[in-house]
Amino acid sequence: MPTPTGYSRTQIILHWVAVLLIAQQYVFGDAIGHAWRSFKDGQEIAFNPLVLAHVAGGALVMVLTLWRLSLKAKLGIPAEIGDNALQNLIAKATKLALYGLMLLMPISGSLAWFGNVDVAASAHNILKVLLLALMALHVVGALYHQFFLKDNLMDRMRTPR
Repeated sequence: MPTPTGYSRTQIILHWVAVLLIAQQYVFGDAIGHAWRSFKDGQEIAFNPLVLAHVAGGALVMVLTLWRLSLKAKLGIPAEIGDNALQNLIAKATKLALYGLMLLMPISGSLAWFGNVDVAASAHNILKVLLLALMALHVVGALYHQFFLKDNLMDRMRTPR
C-alpha cells in the first residue's frame, strides 16, 4: 500500500473528537473521583450526570480509538516528517503509547468502576498522569514542527488529503 500524503477527513475528525473527549475527562474527572471515594467509604452514590459523562466518554474514546486503528490499517498514515531518526522514533513511540493508553484507560476505569477492582483504580490514576504527559509531548512536538521547523506538519490534521 502506498504511503498517503495526509489523513482522511474521517481520521482528522476522529482525532479532534478524541482530543475533546479526553479533555472533558480531565475537566470533569473530579465527579467520578468523588463518587468512587464515597462508594469506597460505604456511602450511597446519587446519580450524577458528570459521572455518567465520564463513563460514557471513556467508552467512546475506546470505540473511536479502535475505529482510528482500523482506519490506520486500512488507509495507512503519512510518513513521519523530518530527517532526524531519533525524533521520528520518539514520534512513533509517543503515538503508539497514546493509542495504548486510549485503550487501557477505559479498560482500567471500567474494571475499577463496574468491577470494584482497586488495583485497576490505582492503575487508572497512574495511567491518567502518563496520558497527560504523552499528550503534552505530542502537542510540543507538533508545535516544534509548526513554528521551528516550519514544515506545516499540523496542516495534516486540519486538511484532508
